[in-house]
Amino acid sequence: MILNAIHSGDGAPVVLLHGLFGAARNFGAIQRALSPRFRIIALDLRNHGDSPHGADMRYPAMAADVSDTLRALGVEQAAVVGHSMGGKTAMALALTAPETVGRLLVSDIAPVPYAHGNTGIAAAMQAIPLSPSLTRQQADAALQAAVPRPDIRAFLLQNLRFGAAPRWRIGLAEIAAAIPDLEGWDDIPGAYDGPSLFVSGAESDYVLPEHRPAIKTQFPTARFVAVKNAGHWVHADNHAGFLAVMEAFLRNWR
Repeated sequence: MILNAIHSGDGAPVVLLHGLFGAARNFGAIQRALSPRFRIIALDLRNHGDSPHGADMRYPAMAADVSDTLRALGVEQAAVVGHSMGGKTAMALALTAPETVGRLLVSDIAPVPYAHGNTGIAAAMQAIPLSPSLTRQQADAALQAAVPRPDIRAFLLQNLRFGAAPRWRIGLAEIAAAIPDLEGWDDIPGAYDGPSLFVSGAESDYVLPEHRPAIKTQFPTARFVAVKNAGHWVHADNHAGFLAVMEAFLRNWR
C-alpha cells in the first residue's frame, strides 16, 4: 500500500508517523520547524487521513506500507519518528526492515500490549448518526460520555466531514475491528541496533519503568527522555520541549 505523504524541505529524510485517529497534518508545527534542515515526510497511515483503507492493521503490515511508500519515493533510509500507534509502526519497521531506519525516535509508547479504551471510543464514533442535519455540536455531544475531554473530542471530529452527506474520512469500520491489534503488540523477532530514543511525557503512564526490559531486548541502544509538562500527546502538550529533544537526536543525522 502506498500511503499519502506530506512533503517539505530538503536534506536528510525524516519520516513522521502519527497516532491512532490522527493524520500526517498533526505534525504540522514540527514539520515547519524542521523542514529548513531536513526533508520531512509526514505519512497518513492506512485507514487514516487520505491514505487507502485496508482490513489488516497488524504492525508488520503497517510497517510494510511505510517501507513500500519510502521505496516509491526513492528514499533508501530515513530517520523515523512515530507517536503512539505510529511509534509501534516505527518499531515494527526497524525490526522488519532495519536497513530502512537510520535512527528511531519512539514517542510515548512501548513494545507491549495496552488496554486504553479505544474500543469504546471507536464504538461511540460509529454510533453518531450521519444525517444531513448533523452539526459539530451534536457530534461532540454524542461523544461526550465516551470521551470526556473536549480537546480529544475535537481531535477525533477532525476526521468527520459535515454537510449534506456527512462521512468519516478515515476507515472507521476497519479501525474499530482492528483495535485489539492496534492496542496489542506482535511478536516480531530480532533486534534493531541503530540509534534509538524513547521519549515519554512526564505526566503519561504509557511508558513505565517495567517496560524498559522489553524495550532494551529489541532496541539495545535505547536511551530514554521524559518531556516535562506533557502527557501522552507529547508533541502537542509541550511542543518546544519535544522539538528540542528531536533536534538534539537529529543533530548528526547525515
